[in-house]
Amino acid sequence: MSVEKALQLAKDHGAKYVDIMFGDMFGTLQHFTIVARRLEASLFEEGLPFDGSSIRGWQGIEKSDMNIKPDASTAFIDPFREQPTICFFGDVYDPRTGQRYNRDPRSVAHKALAYLKQSGIGDVAYFGPEPEFFIFDSVRFASEPRGAFYHIDSEEAPWNSGVDTGVNLGQQIKHKQGYFPATPTDRLMDLRSEITTNMQTMGMEVDLHHHEVASPGQCEIGIKFGTAVTAGDLVHQYKYAVKNTCFQHGKTATFMPKPMFGDNGSGMHCHTSVWKGGKNIYAGNVYAKLSQEAVWAIGGIIKHGRSIQALTNPSLNSYRRLVPHYEAPVNLAYSAGNRSASIRIPNVNGDKARRFEFRCPDSSGSPYLVTAAILMASIDGIKNKIDPGLPMDKNIYDLPAEELAKIPSTCDSLGQAIEELEKDKAWLTAGDVFSEDFLDAYLSYKKVNEVEAARFRPNPLEYQLYYDC
Repeated sequence: MSVEKALQLAKDHGAKYVDIMFGDMFGTLQHFTIVARRLEASLFEEGLPFDGSSIRGWQGIEKSDMNIKPDASTAFIDPFREQPTICFFGDVYDPRTGQRYNRDPRSVAHKALAYLKQSGIGDVAYFGPEPEFFIFDSVRFASEPRGAFYHIDSEEAPWNSGVDTGVNLGQQIKHKQGYFPATPTDRLMDLRSEITTNMQTMGMEVDLHHHEVASPGQCEIGIKFGTAVTAGDLVHQYKYAVKNTCFQHGKTATFMPKPMFGDNGSGMHCHTSVWKGGKNIYAGNVYAKLSQEAVWAIGGIIKHGRSIQALTNPSLNSYRRLVPHYEAPVNLAYSAGNRSASIRIPNVNGDKARRFEFRCPDSSGSPYLVTAAILMASIDGIKNKIDPGLPMDKNIYDLPAEELAKIPSTCDSLGQAIEELEKDKAWLTAGDVFSEDFLDAYLSYKKVNEVEAARFRPNPLEYQLYYDC
């Protein structure tokens, strides 16, 4: 969308306010609002000042002034506001240098695409993210010196089959049996349809929606792909639409990878392909109708499959999901159509649709860092012709122990993923796409505020196991 069309969109909808949005290093969507009279063509060139010192992991107070330039192509009308509001995602700049701010994850994704072009491998990379999420009727949690707990509830949950509510109509979903049951068992169809309608009002292209495998309220909505940058925008829009629609209905939505013990978690599988000169360079005949470049790209992701997790699986909770027997990919292998492998080649029609799917990521962090990291690993694989080895066309979950031991595994904790990235990061810093400054700030925050913070706190399970010792 051009600047002219964005201005016309605001006019057509009688916008009274303009919301400027951006995602921080850790995936939280931030925003501030200006009055519509300030929406002029010059705004997209000159940008708007804001205080960067209050954003986690960004500037110190002595260098707090930042500038954000709205991207006209991202314009959408906010369906949740009482006052007509037009929204834009923006790119953050350092006013002292005039350059993109190297700790802005959207800028990192821009730099990854520029590095792809510079390499000569391709012109653009496309990503199709598939975020999953839970909708609960209530959630309570606390972590204090005197105690810690969480408590979730959903009318769909199997534990509610015996609850006396006056009239209990049954139809609860059994654990791991939430995939595709019809209404009235699927109680969220109308809510998902409303979320989907809101997404379309926001300009998103939606293909389908359905209940997911986990019993209490797990859902997925299929959206169209984008570039390394615009796919990140789409994920932020997706989460914004889900959370706000649920909030309006007195429900709560979460994209936590594993909010509940004993059932499947939520991932964000990412489909990806690279194009050059209008052609998909991942289409070929080496394996499962993929090209040699695609196989090498897979090799890059498998080689860096443990270090990449600090960006694609960036939360403590991510590693509650990455465990066997819950349809989560815990082994770094590739295969055609095999959902037990971390990289799956879908069975699709036509070279334009040819791609592979990296199944490890989740949406607990910045989507721009997910797409940028996958792209950088793929470029490294292609540039260095990294051989991923033979495909694994068996069900990995059923392999005997001696055969399973030969397949590299994913990390088992965020701390381990951070250690892996600190040892293996040259593929990210190539072309200064991920700057050393960015990685130092990102990893330092994660270590201090998440890994170390969790290490010092007792877990409620420990009381069950050890209180009577």
